[in-house]
Amino acid sequence: MDPIGILLLIVAIFLIIVLFRSIKIVPQQWNYIIERLGKYRRTLEPGPRLLVPFVDNVRAKVDLRERVVNFPPQPVITADNLGVQIDTVLYYIITKPTDAVYAIDDYLAGVEQLTTTTLRNVVGSMDLEKTLTSREEINARLAAELDKATDKWGLKVTRVELRSIEPPLSIRDAMEKQMRAERDRRAAILNAEGTKRSSILMAEGEQQSAVLRAKGERDAAVLRADGEAKAIQTVFAAIHKAKPTDRLLTYQYLQTLPTIAQGTANKVWVVPAELTKALGGIGNAFGGSDAAAAEEEEEVEIDSSALELDAAAAAALEAAQQAARDVQDIGEGRTNELPPAPA
Repeated sequence: MDPIGILLLIVAIFLIIVLFRSIKIVPQQWNYIIERLGKYRRTLEPGPRLLVPFVDNVRAKVDLRERVVNFPPQPVITADNLGVQIDTVLYYIITKPTDAVYAIDDYLAGVEQLTTTTLRNVVGSMDLEKTLTSREEINARLAAELDKATDKWGLKVTRVELRSIEPPLSIRDAMEKQMRAERDRRAAILNAEGTKRSSILMAEGEQQSAVLRAKGERDAAVLRADGEAKAIQTVFAAIHKAKPTDRLLTYQYLQTLPTIAQGTANKVWVVPAELTKALGGIGNAFGGSDAAAAEEEEEVEIDSSALELDAAAAAALEAAQQAARDVQDIGEGRTNELPPAPA
């Protein structure tokens, strides 16, 4: 190859290198810090940019997007002298690329150390219970302190989150026992309230049932009494309309008396005076000679080991006596009104 060809090749390679070093394409959301002969010259914005070859140099490439830094768990002592492990997550953006490059050697290491010290200051003024229940407050205080401290570095801390707070194992066991006891207490309270409510509902149901049952029994008794009254009125009207004779009334009265003495516990049967009058009526009807003696006798007591009236039989006997007297009055023509029903 001749010397002219070699020279042209060298010139072409040099021009390519110069062109490559002269043109820079800056991506979106990035800034390039340019130094000229070791001194800050300018900051390149996104897009194609021209540089002076072999004079201008890219000092740093700065990402302007919001970035997330996850720091390892940090040991922190609370106000009640309990050690906890706190894991934090930091969100920040670079607002001044020049300060981020020239104001601090490594801004990430600086942010990490600043986050650790600020976290210890904030949590150190709180006890363990408040630390566990005040994450929002801790996040806000950390974000405010870090944003103020990192402003001179060209950074803006947008948010700080506490990802986890881990107390000692013994404290966790005690907290779990406390929470279990609290849950048991709440369950017992709910169970007692349910039992109380169930008892109240059962008592109200029994009360309503008793009231309805009493109303039903009352209505049934009223209807039963009304029916019995109507039946007595009908029978009495029929008897009054038929105008029965003394013989017929006496015969019916004697047929009713054995029903009164029915019962295995009846020992004594007190015969009313109306029986003697009825027997006297029969004697007069059939010509018997003992009618006068029967009318003079007021009451005959028949002792029998097989007959003894109880309270119900005595009441029935009294009702029969009254009915017999009323029938006798009707036969003698002293009244035309219905006798009152026995109580």
